[in-house]
Amino acid sequence: MAPQYGFDFDPDRCVQCHACEIACKSAHAAEAGITWRRVVSLWQGKFPAVVSRALSLGCMHCGEPACMSVCPARAITKRASDGIVLVDADKCIGCKTCFWACPFGVPQYGSSGKMQKCDLCSDRLVQGLDPVCVATCPAEAIHSGPMEELSAKKAQKAARKLIMPLMATKVDEK
Repeated sequence: MAPQYGFDFDPDRCVQCHACEIACKSAHAAEAGITWRRVVSLWQGKFPAVVSRALSLGCMHCGEPACMSVCPARAITKRASDGIVLVDADKCIGCKTCFWACPFGVPQYGSSGKMQKCDLCSDRLVQGLDPVCVATCPAEAIHSGPMEELSAKKAQKAARKLIMPLMATKVDEK
């Protein structure tokens, strides 16, 4: 079975610099108002205890893309080799059905009226390079690759988070 590629984002590492957003926009020569990746600030609490966290959001290249299943023009496809969800602008009719179906609100529409979105920098992947958002992030908050590998790394990080306080307690007791 072919690997499913995607992204992993660590909000604890993000410094809200928007470098990923700018790199993506620049690499894809996106027109004004179009952001294939965007950094969203999530605010919580009341003054003076306000906390801001960020979310770097782009196409999630879903295992079962809702956008693809509702596209009447069949302009959205999922590559069998790596699970990357792509849009054929020549087939897109600009109906925006995919936007309403996407749980992340990812699809964007430029002056052409055609849907566009992150393609996981598939042109860079064939060269063995990371997507520009990943390569540019100074805090290493975004990672990409096979979802199985990303999930394993996430699980290891979660395990370390649980174990480290226990280890510190054991050392303190001695």
